[in-house]
Order: sequence, then C-alpha cells, then structure tokens
Amino acid sequence: MGDTVYDTLVPLGIALAAALLALLFVQIVHKLILRVGRQSSFLTELAQRAHRPTQWVVVLCAVYFSVRATADGASWRHAFLHVDQLVVIGATAWLVAALLVVAEDAALARFRTDVPDNRTARRVHTQVILIRRVTVAVVAVLAGAVMLMTFPQARLVGTSVLASAGFAGIIAGLAAQSVLRNLFAGLQLAFSDAVRLGDVIIVENEWGRVQEITLSYVVVHVWDDRRLILPTSYFTEKPFENWTRTDSALLGAVMFDVDWWLPVPEMREELRRALESTDLWDGRVSVLQVVEATGTAMQLRALVSAVDAPKLWDLRCFVREHLVTWLRDTHPTALPRFRTEMTSAMPIHATLTGQTLTTDGDSRVFSHSVDGRARAEAFTGREQ
Repeated sequence: MGDTVYDTLVPLGIALAAALLALLFVQIVHKLILRVGRQSSFLTELAQRAHRPTQWVVVLCAVYFSVRATADGASWRHAFLHVDQLVVIGATAWLVAALLVVAEDAALARFRTDVPDNRTARRVHTQVILIRRVTVAVVAVLAGAVMLMTFPQARLVGTSVLASAGFAGIIAGLAAQSVLRNLFAGLQLAFSDAVRLGDVIIVENEWGRVQEITLSYVVVHVWDDRRLILPTSYFTEKPFENWTRTDSALLGAVMFDVDWWLPVPEMREELRRALESTDLWDGRVSVLQVVEATGTAMQLRALVSAVDAPKLWDLRCFVREHLVTWLRDTHPTALPRFRTEMTSAMPIHATLTGQTLTTDGDSRVFSHSVDGRARAEAFTGREQ
C-alpha cells in the first residue's frame, strides 16, 4: 500500500523542525565559545574550525533520530536513514579531522620558529605536520571503511577479501612499492631528525631551504626562487649536505692567486680590518693562510665565519671585493702575472771528418733518414 501524504509530510516536517532546533543550538554554543574564548587563541581556532562540521553532525543526527521515531510506516524510511547515516559518518570524520588539526596547531604554537635558536621548534613542526597528514589519511580511510560496512553486500564481500588478503597484499605491495617506500621514508624523516622544515641544505648541487615535507615528496626552495621537488626516499638513500643540522653558524673560504712579492702579514691585517667593519661577521674566525705555492703564484685562503648561510655568502663576496681592491690599490705588483725568461738562440754546427752536420732532418718524421723512409713505406707503400 502506498504512502499517504500524512505518512510523508509529518515525519519530514518533524525532521525539519529538529534540524532547525539543532542548528540554532549549535549557533548559540558557537557564539558562547567565541565570547568566552575571546582571549584564548585555542578556543577561537576551535570554534572556527569545528563550527561547520559540528553543524552537519548535529543536524544530521537530529534528522536521523526524528525520522526513525516518526516514520515507522513509510516505505522510504530505510533508504533515507541509510543515506543519512552515510552522511553522518562523513561529517563525523570531518569533525574528528578538524579537532586533530586544532590540537596539532596548539602544539605547534608552543614552539616558535622566528627565534634565533629554532632547531628544536623546526623538528617539532616537521613531525607534527607529517603526523597531521597521516592522521587525516587514517581518519578518511576509516570513515570509508565504516561506510562500506553499512552495506550488507560489502560485509559479505569482506569475508572473501580477508580470505585472499595474503595474495592481494603481495600484489598490492609489488604494485605500490615506490609509493610505500616514499611513505615510510617520510615517516623516517619526521622522527630521525635528518632534515627539518627550514633547514638549509645542498642537494643536487643546489643550495636551498626545505620549504615543505610531505609523505611522498620534499619541496626545496632554491636560493634563486626555484622549487626543487624530490621524493622523500631521496633523503634516506642518497647523501646530502645539511648546513643547519645542529647549528646555523658556518665557515666560508675565499681564494686568491697572488704574486710572490705580496707581504702576506699586511694582507692578513687588512682582512681583520675588513671583517671588523661589517656586521656580517660573527667575530669567530678570521684566518689568512698560504695554502699553495707554485712556480707562478701563491694561493691564499681567507677563512671567515657568519651566523648563517645567507650572511656567509654576502660576507664572502664582501671580503673578496675588499681585498681585490686593496691589492690593486696598495700592492699592484703583487697581482698574479706570468714570467718568461728570454735567452739568445745560438746556431748549432757540428763538424765530423771534415763535414758539416745539420739538424734539418729532425723536423721530418717520414724522410731524410733510413728510419724515416721505412716509416713512410709502412703508411704509404713502396714506391713503384
């Protein structure tokens, strides 16, 4: 027997009224939390992030229970409740993910990265962000599994799937080998402290800063504003340089080729004066040494220090420009040069048994001697 208008409209009207009341209740609670937590960033973020999914969950639950209680004889009751149940599961997963994000943001707020000594804070940020991605993925997978379990056919299929899980796992493992490798590499990076967000690294002959770490790839912000995208497994399988692993302070070298006439102590004093005139130097290292002395020039190495890689780069450029200018203006004779010794050439004459012997034959390979003619015959054949 078909449903009457009463059987359809009354349950829907009650469900609509329940939805409006639930929506009003959520709105009142939301305003109260914002008012009470006006001085609390945690409560403010909680109210903002959880407001929308909470509306969906509360309203859908109110509709579900109202229809379940009032539409006993309606033919559409079962299908409606099933759809409502699926949406409730999805909204609940959304709410759980939002609450996890709020909790993770609260943990991140305790560790500031805008301070000089931020190594611990960057490690925590790296771990929390990767954990966030994992938790959101897990919540989504669990929500999908719960949705499937609401279908009787899916429960029956699940039994046979579990029976063949061993073979399917092998096939899936082989098919997703690279994906799983990057996934576990991302988790390893999060807890091994090998690389963190904000670390300055040298990778693939590029100097950059780690901008983003995900479970599958790492984004490196190169110094010239390019973005280098590398799989997370790269950082567990190949060597790379981490310039901020334990400390951001670095040493840098500036090389000079100069003539032997240069008074090295004077240049050493000039290096010290140059470093003391700039705020790029951290005051730790100022060394000038002769590291090579060849037949044409001396090679000097100026070793300087700075608090981080960007300042070290600018400091090296400053030292190079300053000392080159000082050499040119103060000791121009010490600039690198090539020396050539000129001697007069004397004609060679040899007398043997009254004959004059010349060396013209030494300029030819294939003639003028028995060996030369034999060599010519080997390459050109005998004359006819």
